[in-house]
Amino acid sequence: QVQLVESGGGSVQAGDSLTLSCAASGGTFSSYAMAWFRQASGKEREFVAGLSWETGGSGYANSVKGRFTISRDNAKNTVYLQMKTLKAEDTAVYYCAARRQTYLYGLSVQEEYDYWGQGTQVTVSS
Repeated sequence: QVQLVESGGGSVQAGDSLTLSCAASGGTFSSYAMAWFRQASGKEREFVAGLSWETGGSGYANSVKGRFTISRDNAKNTVYLQMKTLKAEDTAVYYCAARRQTYLYGLSVQEEYDYWGQGTQVTVSS
């Protein structure tokens, strides 16, 4: 049973940095793609960043490109989202997701993902 557990959310000021973690268990993640999505209050869930666990290749939403970095630690089976220069519009619940195909095509498509974490709240005050 695959489980994804997010941590690292919190309340910060605009311009601050924050790193989210997603601890994955119960699967062979070298053949997976992993991603972060977010959902702001009253809005639909949207893609933030994703990567191929096998190759480390990644993709980002335009709104976070250059500010956020997704990475993985193979030994810890953990995916990170490093967020810099946070803005009020980054406020959302952030979800980790896993997909049983490692390729990058369709990385931003929510329906492609098989497993989801419970989410962690990030609040950015301006």
